Amino acid sequence: MHVRPAGVHNRLMALTAATISELRSIVGPGKVLQDDEDLITYAYDGTPMLENRPRAVVIPETVEEVSAIVRLANDAGFKIVARGAGSGLSGGSIPVEDCVVILLAPRTRILEIDEANLTATVEPGVITACLHAAVEERGLFYPPDPGSMTVCTLGGNVAEDSGGLRGLKYGVTHNYVMGLQVVLPTGEIVETGGKAMKNVAGYRMTDVLVGSEGTLGIFTRLLLRLVPKPQASEVIVAHCATQRIAAEAVAGIIAAKITPAMMEFLDQMTIRCVEDFAKIGLPRDIGAMLLMEADGHPAVVAEEATQIEEICRRAGAQYVARAKDAAEGLRMKTARRSAFAALARVKPTTILEDATVPRSLVPAMVAKVEEIAARHGVLIGTFGHAGDGNLHPTLCTDERDAGEIVRVERAIAEIFQASIDLGGTITGEHGVGLAKRPFLEGLVGPVGIRIMQDLKQVFDPNLVLNPGKIFVPRPRREGRLPRTQQEADQIARQMVAAS
Repeated sequence: MHVRPAGVHNRLMALTAATISELRSIVGPGKVLQDDEDLITYAYDGTPMLENRPRAVVIPETVEEVSAIVRLANDAGFKIVARGAGSGLSGGSIPVEDCVVILLAPRTRILEIDEANLTATVEPGVITACLHAAVEERGLFYPPDPGSMTVCTLGGNVAEDSGGLRGLKYGVTHNYVMGLQVVLPTGEIVETGGKAMKNVAGYRMTDVLVGSEGTLGIFTRLLLRLVPKPQASEVIVAHCATQRIAAEAVAGIIAAKITPAMMEFLDQMTIRCVEDFAKIGLPRDIGAMLLMEADGHPAVVAEEATQIEEICRRAGAQYVARAKDAAEGLRMKTARRSAFAALARVKPTTILEDATVPRSLVPAMVAKVEEIAARHGVLIGTFGHAGDGNLHPTLCTDERDAGEIVRVERAIAEIFQASIDLGGTITGEHGVGLAKRPFLEGLVGPVGIRIMQDLKQVFDPNLVLNPGKIFVPRPRREGRLPRTQQEADQIARQMVAAS
């Protein structure tokens, strides 16, 4: 739910003047921020209705400085939240009480592009689109492309295991992380993975850390896999009178064994908002739109684009066309990327979710979202990645209207339950963070929660790093393990009240 949790698992010690002085001695006096204006800036991320000011923001320049800060946190008893651009949508980088934010966004160097081994080594603050541009100049390609790629950082992408429009064909971030330099919650520095394409020695620690949402380590260097840049691409758009026609077109394309680089879905509300925002000539009266892209060898692209057009027409699409050139294709894709911004203009508060189902059940999930919206009297625009089942129901609301927010929260809970009932999940690319924490046990069960709690305790025995995100860590009360996430939340509230 998009409400601030009652608290974290244990009493959090305030930072003393002596501790602040030690932080300054580690990073330098100008790299510890404590002014109110600075702290307000880092109280938020991209998630609506969640905020909390940190006690300080620290800007380290080296992995050794990050390690020293984390070691000090263990000794002095304060908490740490790592932060990139703060564009996350599940509250993963919201500060906890009395914490220090470690800001990694200024670490923006692309350290190496290794064309022989098809890898890039980067610092965590590199903006995703900057890596795209740098490698494409050399005929290479980094496929993950989150909707926020012009502002989000690669470190944040790895922490959240971000996806994007190209996920259908190319996969998501974890498919492209070959190695990491990580500062563990104890302050130890570890290197995982490497440039070897085959590497199965021991547990795959890289895979454990990717998607851990800043709870198991702080990434200070990333080794990313690249692929050759596609030689050609074609963008195809299909206007459909109904969502059923769009769904049949998607099913037909998949059945024809075509894997587009992109297959995006927009419902009528989203189409209208995008057109109001981008003014690219979209019809406002259609029920759904598909935006697709084929890429690869020119001959294959031409053949696949023709097949996609034919399948869409057979499904009943009323208008099917290719972009006439690369510039028009880019405009169409940019318009799709503006869907969130376009919907955000409707009402003061915009809650973007990412319920994900098996792709054959996208029509059922879209219908369920529509039914939930109507029953609760809330406004929801839905768009997303039709090819991989990752939908973004976007609730347009006003957080000042308490009654409406109650209905919104109920709708969100039902959307996630519907996704689970259809064999899906509560998040495909945004992470759990704080916003989706109440729904995780419904997906993974109490045993799944217990295993995650155990793993967190092994990595972070003093619960220093981003505590309370994803799930409530196991409270230290005579070694007792809560039976359910709800019981863990109740114990956490009692401990905070007692403090």
